[in-house]
Amino acid sequence: MTDVVIVGAGVVGLTSALRLQQAGARVLVLTADDPADTVSRVAAAVWYPTHTDGSARMLERAHRTFDEYADQAARGVPGVVMRPTRMLLRAPAPADPWWAPATRDFTADRDVPAPYTGRWRFTVPGVEMGPYLEWLAERLVAGGGRLARRRLARLADVADLAPVVVNASGLGARTLAADPAVHPARGRIVVVANPGLHVSVRDEDDPAGITYVHPRSRDVVLGGTFEPDAYDTGPDDAASAAIVARCTALVPELAGAPVLARLAGLRPARHGGPRVQADPVGLPGGVRLVHNYGHGGAGMTLAWGCADEVVSLVSGPGAAA
Repeated sequence: MTDVVIVGAGVVGLTSALRLQQAGARVLVLTADDPADTVSRVAAAVWYPTHTDGSARMLERAHRTFDEYADQAARGVPGVVMRPTRMLLRAPAPADPWWAPATRDFTADRDVPAPYTGRWRFTVPGVEMGPYLEWLAERLVAGGGRLARRRLARLADVADLAPVVVNASGLGARTLAADPAVHPARGRIVVVANPGLHVSVRDEDDPAGITYVHPRSRDVVLGGTFEPDAYDTGPDDAASAAIVARCTALVPELAGAPVLARLAGLRPARHGGPRVQADPVGLPGGVRLVHNYGHGGAGMTLAWGCADEVVSLVSGPGAAA
C-alpha cells in the first residue's frame, strides 16, 4: 500500500517525502544509512545558494525554501533559526546578488576596512541538522509514512514496491542513475565551542581558502573547503589548523575556543547542476521515475523548493492513477 518510494533520507529525500505525503501520497523512504549518518548531518546548513547558477528556476527553488524555513523558525521547529549574516567582499561586485530577492532584509554597503571593498548584510535560515533531520523523520512517521534501511544496487530493485520512485540518492546517483556528472566535493569543517557569537560571517574570496563562521546554539561551525573529486574523509590536521587560523583572523573572538570536532563530508555535486526531472525511460513495469539529486553544497538551501517540483512531476502528465 505504497504510492511513492523515495530512495535517500538526507534533507533532499526527507523533504520530498513530506511534500508528497502532504499531497496525499503514501510514502516509503528507503535509505542505505540512518538520516543521522547522511552527509546532510555534517552540513553547516546556513541558507546560501553556493555553487549554483542564477537562473529564474534556481531563484524560485531558493526562495520557496527560504520561506519554508522562515515559517518553521517562527513556529519553533527544532534546529531552525533566522541567522544574521555578513558577507565580506574583496573585489568589486554588484550591489545585489541574484539571490537577494529571496531574502527579506538584504543591504549592501562599502564602509568597510581594507582589504575588503564591500559588505552584504542579510538574515537567512540556519539549521542544526541533527535535530532537524530527526524532526523530519518523526513527521514522516507521524503522518503514516515509513522509513526503512535498505542498500540498493539498482533503482530497478524497488520497481515492484510502488508505481512511482523518487531518486534522491545524492552521491549514490552516480551509480544508481548511471550519471557520470555526479561527483563528490569534499568539505572540511571544524566545530568549536561558541564564545557568544550569533552572527554568521563569510569571506569566500579569502586567498587562503573559503572562510566562514556559522554560530549555532552551543557551538560554531568553522569552514571550510570545497574540493571536487576528493573522496578521503579521514583527518587532516593541517587543513583543520588552517581553517581555524583563517576563521580566527576573520572573527578574533574565536581565539582559544575549544575544538569539539573535525569533520569532513562529501557533497553530492553534479556537473550541470541539480537534476530534478522525470526520467523519460522510467523503470521496469511502467514505474515512473523522478530524479532529485546533484545539489552539491546547496541541498539545504534548495530542498523544499525542489520538493515542490517533485510533487508536480509525480502528479503531472503520465502519473499513476
